[in-house]
Amino acid sequence: MNNTVLEQKLGVPEVNQGQQEQIAPVKVKYCLYARKSTESEERQVLSIDSQTKEMLHIAEREGLEIIDIRRESHSAKDSGTRPVFNEILADIKKERFNGILTWAPDRLSRNAGDLGSLVDLMDQKILVEIRTYGQVFSNSPNEKFLLMILGSQAKLENDNRGINVKRGLRMRCEMGLWPTCAPTGYLNVRNDDKKCVVVPDP
Repeated sequence: MNNTVLEQKLGVPEVNQGQQEQIAPVKVKYCLYARKSTESEERQVLSIDSQTKEMLHIAEREGLEIIDIRRESHSAKDSGTRPVFNEILADIKKERFNGILTWAPDRLSRNAGDLGSLVDLMDQKILVEIRTYGQVFSNSPNEKFLLMILGSQAKLENDNRGINVKRGLRMRCEMGLWPTCAPTGYLNVRNDDKKCVVVPDP
């Protein structure tokens, strides 16, 4: 028994030849997120205002609908610690918007926890798209994989930076130098060898 006869017996409606099922594209509504850490390692990152301005230009050029703009001055190295980012995740779950527009992937996450939260929302199909200055990440295996690689790279940079700072402080201690700013009652001064030492504050 061929498929056509079986479909007729089961009462399956006949589809005209050439007729194809059309699925309406999902309308993406974006939240623009701009972030810069107050920590010294992000001195070279675009300011929050500059990030916002650049992404608004992209939205205007490509006809993107921005529902809200969120700004945050907070480090992204620890998961769950950014109030504004957490609000964005909550609003995505409430379906207030289903896309994020941001300067770069590391503006969203420099840790595995927050990165995983974004990918989970994509898996649930309530976060449709993350768009950055030069890339678009949607709910496809390859694009999610690339997003995770870039987010993991940002975490690697943070981890290596922490190791290097500790190594530098340890070396200063081994050289007999005070590793950080002088404590209360003392001053940081340079001796004849141009090395910074701690002396009592007269």
